[in-house]
Amino acid sequence: MNAYQIILGQVEDRRAAALMHEGRLHDLLIDPRGDTPAIGAVFRAVCDRPVKGQGGMFLKLGDGQTGWHRNAKGLIPGQELLVQVTGHAEAGKALPVTDRVLFKSRYCIITPEAPGLNVARSLKDEDERDRLLEIAHDALPEDRGTTGVILRSAANGAAAEDIEADLSETWLVATQVLADPGHGPEHLLDGPDAHTLAWRDWPEADVSEDWDTVLDQLEALRSPEVRAGAATFYIEPTRALIAVDVNTPEGGPAGGLKANLALARDLPRQLRLRGLGGQIVLDLAPMPKKDRRGFEGALRTAFRDDPIETSLIGWTPLGHFELTRRRERRPLETLL
Repeated sequence: MNAYQIILGQVEDRRAAALMHEGRLHDLLIDPRGDTPAIGAVFRAVCDRPVKGQGGMFLKLGDGQTGWHRNAKGLIPGQELLVQVTGHAEAGKALPVTDRVLFKSRYCIITPEAPGLNVARSLKDEDERDRLLEIAHDALPEDRGTTGVILRSAANGAAAEDIEADLSETWLVATQVLADPGHGPEHLLDGPDAHTLAWRDWPEADVSEDWDTVLDQLEALRSPEVRAGAATFYIEPTRALIAVDVNTPEGGPAGGLKANLALARDLPRQLRLRGLGGQIVLDLAPMPKKDRRGFEGALRTAFRDDPIETSLIGWTPLGHFELTRRRERRPLETLL
């Protein structure tokens, strides 16, 4: 029996999707307000002005929008290039973009300027890898130039006709965008909305449109307070960082360690659901220094399967633990 369920719905007039695991909210996607480009949107950009000392370049994206390319080595003002939105930007700031454009679908990723036909490393079965490669050879043109293809792990065991259709459609979109003959800054391809992302990136599961079943858990995310057994922790965004405070009524070293381990297990899910990233500081419950390694191991294990890049930085002189997380999502408080 599949423990996952996907629920599709709307928040106001915007698409939303919730991934439930054994009745608990596991992941959440909500489209932003207005015409803000989604992550994955592709633009023909024009280099505007470099920023000395940072190695970056501001880009014109069209429609009054500005992009920020953090690695501008070799780029000059006026040069045109294809870029893809990689994250969200705070009001008044430039959209983070990259010139390593990828066209991603459920079963494949089209990789311009990275030729070759490959299968995800996580797929170990050699017979299945050979099957997928044969399907791709049949579905794609023989001459692919400098454009490559990666077959994702989701293709494992999928029907050949479904993989062929996905490959053909994604290849067509990629070639059309790459061959666009226009000039000047222009929005060429929309990023995926919440429903498309749910289909693309979440595991196969029963789909429901009973959004009311999500509302109570969604409402709970408005509060900074999270209860995990006897422990309580508070997740509070500030302008500079995300502060996480851990409390427990259980006294002694054992109670502190227990509360901190409860935080470690649930922190990736809470940050994911709340759309939080950047610098994160954990003010943990008191525990002996000898237990720090065990806490770090639990935290590392918890983040291992999280889809958003997170780096564990380490301990501060005051005994706080720091980490950084890529800002791939908009904060839930702004979406609601």
